[in-house]
Amino acid sequence: MSVIAIDVGGTGIKSALVDGTGTIVHAERHPTGAERGPDAVVQTILAIGAGLASTAAAGGEPATAAGIVVPGVVDEDAGIARWSANVGFREVPLRDLLGGHLGLPAVLGHDVRAGGLAEARLGAGRGYRHVLFIGIGTGIAGAHVVDGVAFAGAHGAAGEIGHIVVRPGGPKCGCGVQGCLESVASAAAIGRTYAERTGIAATAAQVAGRAAADEPAAVGVWAEAVDALADGLHTAVTLYDPEVVVVGGGLAEAGDTLLVPLAAALTGKLTFQAEPAMVRAALGDEAGCLGAGLLALSLVDGAG
Repeated sequence: MSVIAIDVGGTGIKSALVDGTGTIVHAERHPTGAERGPDAVVQTILAIGAGLASTAAAGGEPATAAGIVVPGVVDEDAGIARWSANVGFREVPLRDLLGGHLGLPAVLGHDVRAGGLAEARLGAGRGYRHVLFIGIGTGIAGAHVVDGVAFAGAHGAAGEIGHIVVRPGGPKCGCGVQGCLESVASAAAIGRTYAERTGIAATAAQVAGRAAADEPAAVGVWAEAVDALADGLHTAVTLYDPEVVVVGGGLAEAGDTLLVPLAAALTGKLTFQAEPAMVRAALGDEAGCLGAGLLALSLVDGAG
């Protein structure tokens, strides 16, 4: 048995065939081409899905379902991408479009929730009942997974931890509010802050490396970002009471340069809350695609 899994990002689409054990047996990557407009992106998705279906059939294991995940606000019950800014989607019925094109049952999910689901079931959160996954990259978002189920919220917008206000009056966020966690501690924000202070362009990864080498400007920028992340996690831990926080996304590639001070800063902010374990995500950038596969498998085996 195999299912089709598609993870749509702002610049790239990760896609795969996933078997019944949650293992990727065939993987492909394609450019999103978001600059062509949402209709063109949909056509690319349908073509990728059809190609994967042909590959599965040729291998003797025809695909039995399809899962697709996208960023933004996703109505999982209706199968509609309500709002995906990086891709240009507005009220796009992706589940029905993909399922109808392939003649297969299909499911639509949120990329970060799917990544959290995969980490909880197959990755760094395996063995824990209550998992909080935090993806820190260009933006920041989270997923609350309990007993292997990621909760979407009443309107498909649960887990937007990046829009907790941690620095009132701080930089304006893309959502329009000042001081959101995403505006001060995302990878994009770290690079931007460093450039503003030094006049030198740098990625968050470069800032992390320079901080580890004790460059004063980088140390300051990194410490401020870590403290803001700890404030955001303090709120999240208070609300969700997780056993473990799984940190993923591009910023997690900094490893202990991020996790060690972040865990220490969070510990210093907790009072009555139980301190969760904090671990680095294990599945890398395949987590979202694997999560899409798990969602598709749930249509076949009823695992939900």
